[in-house]
Amino acid sequence: MLQIRRDLVAEMVAHARRDHPDEACGVIAGPDGTDRPERFVPMTNAARSPTFYEFDSAEQFQLYREMDRNDEVPVVIYHSHTATEAYPSRTDIALASEPGAHYVLVSTRHPDEIELRSYRIVDGQVTEEPVEVVESYLFSHTGADDVPDRG
Repeated sequence: MLQIRRDLVAEMVAHARRDHPDEACGVIAGPDGTDRPERFVPMTNAARSPTFYEFDSAEQFQLYREMDRNDEVPVVIYHSHTATEAYPSRTDIALASEPGAHYVLVSTRHPDEIELRSYRIVDGQVTEEPVEVVESYLFSHTGADDVPDRG
């Protein structure tokens, strides 16, 4: 399951809508070993295509250097589909190279709807997973009743 903050979902959707009709793409990095998306990094789609995305190679190199320095990993790799559902294409599956990442797709085919889905893609196998959108990672698994009283 992907647990992700609402503000990060809003950033992905806004990026997808801003780049439409081309596909948008990016990464949400997080601390190594936590599976917690934290740092939103929109990338340039070097392909500038409505049917394909490719990270700008210089941006990608810089991002991976930053993640190494910060002990981060790509927790979420996202991109948009502009005319189809939020499901990985054959090309998306073939190019998926981060087995630990959540691959999030945002469809912008309907301007008034948010269609966001998450997948694990490992060795060509696609598994959809639930997405839990939370306000904060603090206490997100326990509910509001478990927030300590301030006194």
